[in-house]
Amino acid sequence: MINSPGIATDNRSEALLHWLPGVLGHRPGDIRPVSGDASFRRYFRVRAGESSFIAMDAPPELEKLRPFIHAAGLLQQAGVNVPRIFAVDEAQGFLLMSDFGDVSYLQQLAAGDADALYADALETLVRMQRGIDAAGCGLPAYDQALLQRELELFPVWFLAGLLGLELSRGEQTLYQRLSLNLMASALQQPAVVVHRDFHSRNLMVTGECNPGVLDFQDAVVGPVTYDLVSLLRDCYIAWPDTRVRRWLDDYRQRLADGGACPATDGETFQRWFDLMGLQRHLKAVGIFARLHLRDGKSGYLPHIPRTLRYILDVAGRYPETAEFRRFLDLRVCPLLNEAAA
Repeated sequence: MINSPGIATDNRSEALLHWLPGVLGHRPGDIRPVSGDASFRRYFRVRAGESSFIAMDAPPELEKLRPFIHAAGLLQQAGVNVPRIFAVDEAQGFLLMSDFGDVSYLQQLAAGDADALYADALETLVRMQRGIDAAGCGLPAYDQALLQRELELFPVWFLAGLLGLELSRGEQTLYQRLSLNLMASALQQPAVVVHRDFHSRNLMVTGECNPGVLDFQDAVVGPVTYDLVSLLRDCYIAWPDTRVRRWLDDYRQRLADGGACPATDGETFQRWFDLMGLQRHLKAVGIFARLHLRDGKSGYLPHIPRTLRYILDVAGRYPETAEFRRFLDLRVCPLLNEAAA
């Protein structure tokens, strides 16, 4: 009998329990749920003898395995430490892969050396951006349509959905103008392979080839600063701006030296980084609100204030975003403070 504590007796769990012995060659001794992500995927740690694996349950009607498999191959060829895939059943939506353990960057950063951990993470980004041919990799483009859909999450799910804020026509125009500026900045950047969720929860501390990289199935070809801002202005942990600027400038120089990005002055690269972060954080706040309102996942709500703080800081730095900063101060922050009271 398989020890499977905490696994609900739904049809998919039963199907997974029947699938595993066939791909392992024997019945596993222990199966336990592990923390999932913000999608409909579920993960289980599977122990078989001295070995440990991770089983992914991705309902085919909601989550496709093919993008995960394709991106894993690209990243592995570039020298990025991603899980090794041992077995796949696309029809059922099951995948068995290697196990990176339980210690994420988010956990380790509280007690470890941030400079060493970030040096490893930035080296991984260099490998991705130098080692994968963006033009020929077959990944979708992070184009204007996708950027626009992401920017719509903030007014729909956060402003209207969570705060109940109805925008005036002038405020709608303000947000549309902001969106156009952010999209223009993103699209003028050099295009590289973008993980799209390269942050402390998706980086695992590993003994060799640190870090282990997870959750890369949404990879695209897009702006060179996107993953950098995901890492350095993380929605789950914040760093002093002076430290972020140092990491940023070192990375810009490494990209230029390696030919992965045309030599760009620090001011231009900083602006790209800031405005890319503004786009990403507007999206993230919208997603956190949607996870709460639509999916019943309220654990992301505490990360909204930190993420909104990033938005406020960046919006206050540039003349073309100053009006949006005033809108946030006058209309949004009071509502959020009231909701939190």
